[in-house]
Formats: sequence, C-alpha cells, structure tokens
Amino acid sequence: MSYDVAAYVWPAYTGDETRTLQFWEEGIGEWQSVKNAVKKYEGDTWPRKPLWGYVNEADPYVMEAEIAAAADHGVNTFIYDWYWYDRRPFLEQCLNSGFLGAANRGRMKFYLMWANHDAVNVWDRRLSDRPTVIWEGSAPRMEFDRVCRRVIEKYFTQDNYYKINGCPVFMIYDVNNLIRGLGGVDAARAALDDFRALTVKAGFPGLHLQLTIWRENSVNISKVDSTHTGSTKDIAKLLGFDSASHYQFVHFTDVNRDYAAILCDVAREWQRIDSEYTIPYFPHVSIGWDNNPRFVRRVSPVTTGNTPELFEKALRMAKDYADTHSLPAPLITVNSWNEWTETSYLEPDTLNGYGYLEAVKRVFGA
Repeated sequence: MSYDVAAYVWPAYTGDETRTLQFWEEGIGEWQSVKNAVKKYEGDTWPRKPLWGYVNEADPYVMEAEIAAAADHGVNTFIYDWYWYDRRPFLEQCLNSGFLGAANRGRMKFYLMWANHDAVNVWDRRLSDRPTVIWEGSAPRMEFDRVCRRVIEKYFTQDNYYKINGCPVFMIYDVNNLIRGLGGVDAARAALDDFRALTVKAGFPGLHLQLTIWRENSVNISKVDSTHTGSTKDIAKLLGFDSASHYQFVHFTDVNRDYAAILCDVAREWQRIDSEYTIPYFPHVSIGWDNNPRFVRRVSPVTTGNTPELFEKALRMAKDYADTHSLPAPLITVNSWNEWTETSYLEPDTLNGYGYLEAVKRVFGA
C-alpha cells in the first residue's frame, strides 16, 4: 500500500514578500531568526544550522532540489500554509514562484491550509514578548468570496493539486476565526456551501473541506443569527466538514516534556477522535516544539527526547492507524517540512542531519 505523506510548509523562508520586512529586516525572511538564534540554557539544542543553507524557497531551482529530497525520502505531498491579510494574499511567493515553478513539481502533490489566524508580532524577535495584532485573520463574506475564487482559479486547477475522490482538498486552520468573520455558524455554513457550489461549477465533482482539530474546549460559535454552541466536533457537523487532522501536537497536549510521554497522549487523542467524531480523521505526527528562536528570553514549552528514532515510532503509529481505518485516502500529515522557529521540521540540520527524513523513508519508502 502506498501512502500520501503530507508535510506542512511555512512559506516564510524568502525575502521576496516585501511585507515581511517589518518582521525580518535582513531580507531573508524568517531565516533571520534561525540565523540569530543562540544557546539560552544548559542542554539547549539551539543554535542549529540548515545543511542546505539559508536558501530562498521562492526560487524554483532551490525548490527543485527540495522536491527531489522530499520525494526521495517518501514525502510526496506539501500542505502550504496559505494567508490572506489586509484584503490580499500574503506569502504566496514560495508556492507560486518556488514550488509551482520547479521543473520537477510533478513529483509532488500539494494542497492549501488557509492559515486564517491573526497575524501578531511574534514573528518579530524584537517585539515577540509584546504580541500585538497586526492583521486579523478573520474575513467577512466579501473577502471570503474573493478567497474562494482565488484558490479555485489559481490552485485547484493545477495538475498536481491534491484531491480525494476527484475533489480538491482545502484545509482551514482556525474555524472559530472563520465563523467570527462570516458572522455566525449559519452564515459560515452558507458561505462554505457556496464555496462547494463554485468548485463544482469550475468542473470538479465537489470540494473536500478539512478541519484542523484543536483542544475540545467548548467554544462560542453563537452569533445573532444562530443559537448553536459547542466544541470542535460540533462545528465539524454543523459546517459540514469532510475530514479532520491536526496541525501540531501542541494544540491538544502538554509538549513541555519527553516525546515518548507525548506519544501516549497522541494515541489517546486518536482513540477519542474515533469515538467522538463522525468524519474521517487523518493521523498526524509532529516532530517537536520549541519556539525559542522567536524570542530573546527563554520561553517554554520545549519538547525533549524527540530523536529521529522516536519520530519513526510516531510515524509507525500513524501508519498503523491508516491501515486499520477505512479512510477515503491514505493520508498522513506531518509537522512539518520547515517550521524551523518552532523546531519541528524535516529539513536536514547540523544536529540530526537527514535523520528525520531517513525515518520517513524507513517507514513509507520512496
């Protein structure tokens, strides 16, 4: 059986997006925070350096090499974090110019996760201790419709866009922000139904909407046009999502501890989802968590013991889950290809070399 191993991509490792200069004035995107990271305490695994250098991932020649490395190690799909701030797209260059411009792009599938969270100055190491909202991630209906038209026309039509049963997959990161921007759960459901209709009109059999699962705390999804309240699993039903996955272990468990202990919680989380959700869940594996490179002072949480060998164990757990569930696709999501400043990345570095990529290859082949 072959698998769709999909790694999230944080498209900030370029200086080609001029709006990022307010965060990273050196003009190399968030590589600036990676390059300037320092050791903060005994046992700190930073600083680390990328074995491929501080490359511009909006360069198609760079992405040609990265696509080859990913595919050669069994990663065959990228999930691009996709942004829409201030009534226009943000950080599209790595996808549009880099990935889609690469000569070997046919070796990889891709799809979008709308990263519709608020943009705060945590990206700016000088100001990260004083988070302030710069751009809101929620979008009113007029902006939502613009988003839908753009992703259908510019991305769904790409020959290597990832589909399930012919339906383009579109993941939404922050469903609460989605609901907030659209004015309530009923209005959000209407907007998503229209998104589906537009996708069908464009020639596809339908749209596969994927939910990002966070903690199951009760959330307020009520607005003036709705009396609904509930948690993420309720939202999945009310908005008609087709599947779900996670983005990061940090979203549902304490990651300030050893990776082996975290994996016990992961297994329990998957069991909970099996019992509480009625839509398919695609298993997720995170490599770790430590966002100290984004801060001057020492911060927590920090995952420890997340060796390539234990990461391989997590991948085998995900493989077993996929093998024992009737899923509409053999999809496994991984955080991530390049979340360097959250210390959860597959790209090779001076600490583990190609260890994490080799773990993927041992489990899923190339």
